[in-house]
Order: sequence, then structure tokens, then C-alpha cells
Amino acid sequence: MASVVGTFTLDPRAKKAAKRRMRGEGATGWAFVSPSVVIILGLSVVPVVWSLLLSFQVSDLVSPSEWIGLANYKALIADPTFGAAVKHTLIYTVLYVPLSVVAGLAIAIALDRKIKFIGLYRTLVFVPFVVSAAAQGVLFSFVLDPEFGVANSLLHKVGLPTQGFFSDPGQALPLLVVISLWSGTGFCVIVYLAGLQGVSAELVEAARIDGAGRFGVLRHVVLPALSPVTVFLLLFQIIGALQLFDLVFVTTKGGPLGSTTVIVYFIWEKAFKSFTAGYSAAAAYALAVALLVVGIGLQISRRRAAR
Repeated sequence: MASVVGTFTLDPRAKKAAKRRMRGEGATGWAFVSPSVVIILGLSVVPVVWSLLLSFQVSDLVSPSEWIGLANYKALIADPTFGAAVKHTLIYTVLYVPLSVVAGLAIAIALDRKIKFIGLYRTLVFVPFVVSAAAQGVLFSFVLDPEFGVANSLLHKVGLPTQGFFSDPGQALPLLVVISLWSGTGFCVIVYLAGLQGVSAELVEAARIDGAGRFGVLRHVVLPALSPVTVFLLLFQIIGALQLFDLVFVTTKGGPLGSTTVIVYFIWEKAFKSFTAGYSAAAAYALAVALLVVGIGLQISRRRAAR
């Protein structure tokens, strides 16, 4: 049986008109996105590349720079001040991150119920998070002032000795952790509250029917369901802890005796006080590599836990 296959040809003028229309639409699209592209390139890509090149140079941002290769990175390894900044940052991170996540989970579980004024309680927990670190620093600098602060006045009234607080090298860094917990735990609470809404009520009920108590339900049902949320919070809090700067800048300026000098404050100090911009850029890229390693490590652990 014979078959006939029909063919047709497109008018060349219509084809050219379609191409012109597509080019016009593409030009219009680029016209709309070009301001964003310029901003992204100017404020992110270009500074990143420029600072990378700067980390291999000696530069004070004023006089002509000199290429020195890896000398800045080698100097970082031998610099005891940078080592101390790394140590302080790690201590802060190790204290702040687990405490904020665990406290956030505990408070979220306590607030995950229908009681009177629950909306008010949740709001009060979250309010400190929206207060800027600069405002927190100013507030606690007044409260914890060794001579005129409210804290020492209360200690004196109850018969306890006055404390040095931010002027005491042994107390300054733990106080920064406490202030950060006051403000940062609220974010963990809100995120965990959102995660708790996604925990299967059927699984919880089945676990209770099987005889699991409150701790058993938490361990075998709630915590596994919240593992993606926990990984996100760990990554978010670690990144924030490693980038601590504004609270230190407002309260202690890295003191006393360098006891609160963290990595980002070290970077700022070297760039804008010592005017060793190349050395500062090398320290910044050392921090960037650390953040990258942390992010990759948490993602790998999350994928392994999901298998």
C-alpha cells in the first residue's frame, strides 16, 4: 500500500521575522537583567578575584604592590597572633554552636504546643535575633561595665565580689558566647518549630502505641525527622561563628590582651590598622577555605546519614 508524506516549506520572510523577534526578546531580557549582572560582578566576582590576587602581594592599598607568591600564607602559619585568633575563634565556635542548637531544640519542643499566649512566647524568644549585633554590644557594654554597670551593682547588693567582665581576659570570650546565645538561639527555635510541623503525627502515635515514652519518641522519631534541619542549623551557626566580628568590634576591640581577637577581627586589624592588605587578604582566604571545608564536610555527613 502506497503512502504519501506531505511536506511544507516555511516562508523565508516569516523565518527572518521570527529570528528578529527572538533577537529582540533576547535583547529585552538582557536589558532587564544587565543592572543585576553588573552589580553581582562589581560587588562579588571582581572583589573575590582581586582579593585573591592581592593575597599574593605586598600591598598597603596606596603604594604600588609587589608580587611575593605564597609568602603571605607562609607568614600566617608562623604568626602567633593569627594562631591565637584561630584558637579564640574555634573556642567560640565549639561553645556557641552546640549550645545554640541544643537550646533551640529544647525551647522549640517546649513551645510546640497549644497553650495560652503561645504566640507571644514565640515572639519573645525570636526578638533578640532581630536586634543588631552592634546594638547588643552597646547594650551589654553598659550592663557589664566594671565600674558603673548594672551587673556589678546587683552583685554588690547580694554580697558577691565585683567582676571585670569585658576587662578580664578570662571572662571576655565566654561573655561573648553568652551574648551570642541570647541573640542567636531564637533563630534555631523558629527553624526547629517549623521543622516540628513536618514531623509525621502518625509515626509519633505509632511509637506511643508501641510503648515508646517521651524520650523514645524524641530519639527514634523526632530527631531523625529533624536531621536535615539540624544539618542546616549547624552549617548556618558555624558559618556565623567563624565570621564573628561586629560584636567583638563594639565590645572588646579584640582585648583585653588579645583574648577576644578572632579571625575576622584579625583580618580587619591587619587591613585597616596595620595597612598590610595583602597579608589580610591571605588570612581572609584561609578563612574562606575553612568555611568551604566545613560546608563540604556537613554535606557529606548529611548524605551518608540519609542513606
